[in-house]
Amino acid sequence: MQGAREHNLKNVSVDLPKRRLTAFTGVSGSGKSSLVFATIAAESQRLINETYSAFLQGFMPSQGRPDVDVLEGLTTAIIVDQERMGANPRSTVGTATDVNAMLRIVYSRLGSPRIGSPNAFSFNVASASGAGAITIEKGGKEVKERRSFEVLGGMCPTCEGRGSVSDFALDQLYDAEKTLSGGALTIPGYSMDGWYGRLFSALLPMDVPIKDFTAAQLDDLLYKEPTKIKVEGTNLTYEGLIPRIQKSMLSKDREAMQPHVRAFVDRAIVFTACHACDGTRLNDSARSSKIDGLSIADVCAMQISDLAEWVRGIADPGLAPLIAKLTDTLDSFVKIGLGYLSLERPTGTLSGGESQRTKMIRHLGSPITDATYVFDEPSIGLHPHDIERMNELLLKLRDKGNTVLVVEHKPEMITIADHVVDLGPRAGTLGGEICFEGTVADLRKSDTLTGRHLDDRARLKDAVRQASGAIEVRGAQTHNLKNVDVDVPLGVLCAITGVAGSGKSSLIHGSVSNREGVVAVDQGAIKGSRRSNPATYTGLLDPVRTAFAKANGVKPALFSANSEGACPECKGAGIIFTDLGMMATMESPCEVCEGRRFAAEVLEYTLGDKNIAEVLELSMADAREFFTTGPAKLPKAAKILDRLVDVGLGYLTLGQPLSTLSGGERQRLKLAIHMLEDADIYVLDEPTTGLHLADVEQLLGLLDRLVDAGKSVIVIEHHQAVMAHADWIIDVGPGAGQQGGTIVFEGTPRELVTASEKTITGTHLAAYIAD
Repeated sequence: MQGAREHNLKNVSVDLPKRRLTAFTGVSGSGKSSLVFATIAAESQRLINETYSAFLQGFMPSQGRPDVDVLEGLTTAIIVDQERMGANPRSTVGTATDVNAMLRIVYSRLGSPRIGSPNAFSFNVASASGAGAITIEKGGKEVKERRSFEVLGGMCPTCEGRGSVSDFALDQLYDAEKTLSGGALTIPGYSMDGWYGRLFSALLPMDVPIKDFTAAQLDDLLYKEPTKIKVEGTNLTYEGLIPRIQKSMLSKDREAMQPHVRAFVDRAIVFTACHACDGTRLNDSARSSKIDGLSIADVCAMQISDLAEWVRGIADPGLAPLIAKLTDTLDSFVKIGLGYLSLERPTGTLSGGESQRTKMIRHLGSPITDATYVFDEPSIGLHPHDIERMNELLLKLRDKGNTVLVVEHKPEMITIADHVVDLGPRAGTLGGEICFEGTVADLRKSDTLTGRHLDDRARLKDAVRQASGAIEVRGAQTHNLKNVDVDVPLGVLCAITGVAGSGKSSLIHGSVSNREGVVAVDQGAIKGSRRSNPATYTGLLDPVRTAFAKANGVKPALFSANSEGACPECKGAGIIFTDLGMMATMESPCEVCEGRRFAAEVLEYTLGDKNIAEVLELSMADAREFFTTGPAKLPKAAKILDRLVDVGLGYLTLGQPLSTLSGGERQRLKLAIHMLEDADIYVLDEPTTGLHLADVEQLLGLLDRLVDAGKSVIVIEHHQAVMAHADWIIDVGPGAGQQGGTIVFEGTPRELVTASEKTITGTHLAAYIAD
């Protein structure tokens, strides 16, 4: 490959060995994904798509040629990225891996009583029937015929195949003891001082406590459909609280909500298992058909390792090829360390590591050779014990004659590579160059950032902080937890450890995260389009727009590229898109605004000595200085920028599109925005995801500052450096799934590594520490 310039790559040229395992290293944002995914894998997929007919290409996503001069010797690329699997409520582990599809065929053939085709066992297919007359044309004449149809599906009609039903906790919407005029409504933004008060007063008594409302008045307050009414001569639409909330709040993505709205929604919406199907998603008919006394709902609820043994017991010559394929797929779950899952598990509840390994299932038994497998941080969400197993799988793929490319930060995975390409030297505009290329042994001798940190070992602290209190968890039974009792200490840095699937997240998110005064940062990826950037996502742009408007005596909306200030030619995108049908959509910078996104007259207004486009071109570090002193001093903006710099994002520009950020950068951006929320307790779920060894040190410094400021930090983590730095460790295990769900250790890191009978975590931590 010669002359790669995608994203921040600076004319990179590199030769990669075939049929070898190559690791790509470097700090988050150095250009690893740009080289591997946006250049090598993207070009491979584009060339494969071009082998299809123009008709088929019209239905496929169009891909432009990467910005690279020469790219030769490509083979078919199979990508396993770090994006979590979709959170569609209808998607489960079984549907995402096609295991459910195979099981439905087995039950349609062998289930007793026989109820119909495989669709009769699908919770995504509803039963429907109908009849009527239709008119068709035959031989130039119109002929009327009567036809009927019937579809037999397995969907539960009550929950529509979701397994749960949602309801509103009414006590979170209003205080029944108060009147409307007295502030009974506890919904964000519902003040009686403005138009809401006039709207409600037209239909409801304002000075009567809600508990004294008649049934009709309460129904109007909560459920009334949109109704046109006239208030003070103005035509308005009245709508009950619940349908209004459903449209204004619940239709939005949870991550896109403002923090106070998100907190309200989490309190007010209650999900309960569907009473009609007991949460199985299937109707009575689908659950009535059984094999060896078990319905398809029963086997989907089994642990996959147990299900694999049950499937082996099915002896039917006519289904032998299907049973063999089903058994092989289920065994792949066990080999990859996911045997503790069940097929009914929603994909949205899987951790990042579980999602990534679930996507690998399809490839493990594949007979394909001479392909290029591309993995994006396969160690995400994995305990050091599980990383050993993942290494075996990667080496097996290589030994079958495939080329394996791995973007990785963990030393345990880098050391198995045949070849290493280190990018840097730093991130963003300071990266995009190849700093080293060679063997792991030579990397250790090199003076690159990765080489210097590759053999880093943590040291146990001489003294740990003492807890100032504790959160008492009693009888926790979420998922695989076995009636767990534990005290989670406050005022310290507490690490929750254990192998993947042991019950760490179930314990903390099920019993701690939902408490008052707790801010939880999970592994969910932030979503962002080309029009969103760090300034809009963090809310930083709001005080900046206001300051610009105040300084120039104009409206704040003028300083939004998505509103009145947008360039009239590109509508604020900064880019002109030209659709070329089956070929890649052409993108070219807007000639009117030169890619700056704003109308020319907007750029005449300044704050300090910069216009809004120049401010968005500032790096986080430079912007903090700009808004801290001088005429542009803006404490609200400076506070947000302090956090962004604290998490190591000082090199990013305010206006960089979120769609161009790496996984580690997105993780830290999300961490920064949650750190701005005022809370006493922070729960962080694997905050080291996507972080280079050097970045982990900076993260630990941030966590220390939080604890020293009187906060409590609870970290669900696999990284040994974080474990060693903690004041207290709660280890969950001993294994995963049914073999986990208990507390196997509570104490300091030093006690964990010196215990006479070490847990799995204790064994790996003892091997990692320097002393």
